[in-house]
Amino acid sequence: MKSTGILLVILAAIFWGISGGIADILMGKGWDPLIISFYRGAVGFVFFFVWFITRFKQNWSTSPRFYLWSLLGGIGVAGNFTFYFLSIQESSVAVAATLMYTAPIFVLLISFLFRIEQSTWFKWLCVCSVIIGIVLLTGAYDPEALSTGIFGVIAGLAAGLSYALFIFGFKNASDIGRPQMILTVAFLVLCLILIWFIDMDEAFSVLTSEDIWWFLLLGAVGAGVSFIIYVIGVRRTRPTTASMVAMVEPVTASLFGVVILGDGLGFVQILGMGIILVTITVLSAKQA
Repeated sequence: MKSTGILLVILAAIFWGISGGIADILMGKGWDPLIISFYRGAVGFVFFFVWFITRFKQNWSTSPRFYLWSLLGGIGVAGNFTFYFLSIQESSVAVAATLMYTAPIFVLLISFLFRIEQSTWFKWLCVCSVIIGIVLLTGAYDPEALSTGIFGVIAGLAAGLSYALFIFGFKNASDIGRPQMILTVAFLVLCLILIWFIDMDEAFSVLTSEDIWWFLLLGAVGAGVSFIIYVIGVRRTRPTTASMVAMVEPVTASLFGVVILGDGLGFVQILGMGIILVTITVLSAKQA
């Protein structure tokens, strides 16, 4: 049972890593990151809605607090998808995925701010370590030779902050209701938010485009199937293990970027990426 849970979490993380590469391919074909984010969320919503209605009575919740936290989760996932793809557009899949995985640091800082968690030297060392990793990964130590555009860095960190917001919303909502309804509400909110910002003519053109299959694949792999198997996998394994094996995502994204898309990474960038991933893994293990 435990090994099955680990395998499901790893598979979900691999799917998320691949989704960044698919988004990069679509952006290379000229599609706007907002359109890509919208379709990733919309296709995912269809999966979650079907999952939700299969056991409607058991999954339904009437708690106002449940909907408030689910709404927060939806805002978080909308920001995460959008900023992640914008970061890919401005930098690379590998850099964007690694910056997004600074989310636990944002969770930690927010917890300090609201006195949810006690501040310790170890936790602040983790924060400093991640900052050093970001500096090395992006080349910020030499502004004139910055390997990643400033907007790419900001978007990547914003994706991480949005991911942290989703984590807060999902965690609190799951204390009240079932994940089937949380994901359905959250992704409905995502669609309602992004529909105000996308070009509707471009959005409708996707339906008759040759690239429609890429969009459907992205939604299925990057949202629908991956989130469902991740939720099932987390139930069957320890939180510590799940948080560590989820690091497969930025590794998969990096390999996809380097091997398939031809993204280049220097030694210093790889060192920075390693520092970030190792620190986040250690922090996640200690926090769980």
